[in-house]
Amino acid sequence: MSGLQIVPVEDCHLPALAHVERACFAAPWSEDALRDELGRGIFLAAEQDGEVAGYVGCQTVLDEGYVTNVAVSPAFRRQGIGRALVSALLSRAQDMRLSFVTLEARASNAPAIALYKGAGFRVVGTRKGFYRNPAEDALLMTCYLKETD
Repeated sequence: MSGLQIVPVEDCHLPALAHVERACFAAPWSEDALRDELGRGIFLAAEQDGEVAGYVGCQTVLDEGYVTNVAVSPAFRRQGIGRALVSALLSRAQDMRLSFVTLEARASNAPAIALYKGAGFRVVGTRKGFYRNPAEDALLMTCYLKETD
């Protein structure tokens, strides 16, 4: 992973992030939708040798983090980029003193579920029929960052 940098998303990253969205999702976010995420919490891009390889977005509300998307371009998968993005996200979340970070994962997406479990997330519930194209349940996964009383 030499040449990998995790950096805050800036406006100049948005066209490349929109391209990653189109490559990864059946209902991709537009460049404008991605622009709306700037300043809403934690928004990080993975740059591999100067090229945008993926990103993670996490909206924050009070001391809670809600992951909107984790995406790695197909050309950059299986290189540890997703793990680096999730690790950087959780590090920033701890710096911000968030209590937890939560996300949804397609129930059939075994690689993503394994990635999140490896990062400390655990399954806390199911959202029936959460996804479309194709219709599928989501596993609700949470990583607790503070001890609860």
